[in-house]
Amino acid sequence: MKMEVWVLLLILSSVLCVSADVLYGDNWINGCSDTDGDSVLMLDDEVVWYADFNKQMGVDSLPVFADPMSFPGFYEEAVADQQVCRYNLKVTRQAMKDVPKELDPPSSLIIYTVLNVELGVQNTLICHVTGFYPAPVNVTWTKNEQKVTEGTNTSVPFPNKDGSFKQTSRLQFIPKQGDVYSCTVEHVALIQPMTKFYAVVNSDLILGPAMFCGVGLTVGVLGVAAGIFLLIRATE
Repeated sequence: MKMEVWVLLLILSSVLCVSADVLYGDNWINGCSDTDGDSVLMLDDEVVWYADFNKQMGVDSLPVFADPMSFPGFYEEAVADQQVCRYNLKVTRQAMKDVPKELDPPSSLIIYTVLNVELGVQNTLICHVTGFYPAPVNVTWTKNEQKVTEGTNTSVPFPNKDGSFKQTSRLQFIPKQGDVYSCTVEHVALIQPMTKFYAVVNSDLILGPAMFCGVGLTVGVLGVAAGIFLLIRATE
């Protein structure tokens, strides 16, 4: 049985002037369905706080090197906003029941690491999908063809300027030579899921041939320069 899922997003945006030269934008995003909900505070495109309704607490997601921030009362406000969101969802569902649905599949799916890869050193894989409508997409990860859920985190959908959405999923991993990861995206407008792969390759193994070619090119250039110099001396 195919189930229809309605999701409502409420996005509040503002611009904070940090200095005379730099502007930062913060967004408060509230989303809800009949069974689930999201409440996220973002600075530019980075999540700085979100509500975990399963654990009934707010989560500070700033990196450890950032200046500490406090969010008093944010979780309580997020809980209250969920009630408002679900009421608005009910009203919207009734108003939109006879309107044909627009379906746009994702236009782009990329996978990359946050840091340069070092074997045995923890890193983060990013799976970024954009250009889809309506929201959300479903993102799943695999490692060596086995599904992975631990260490994964998927953001709420974020709107693009053209009215489509983008969404990001993260996977914490420790690179090991030969491991292959995949990010698969499902969406109502896709006939079949989209998948991107990431293979862990030791950069040292690639560096040898690259350095050899670089040395060869350098020797070749020096040889040409020496020939031109001897030619000029011979004609003097």
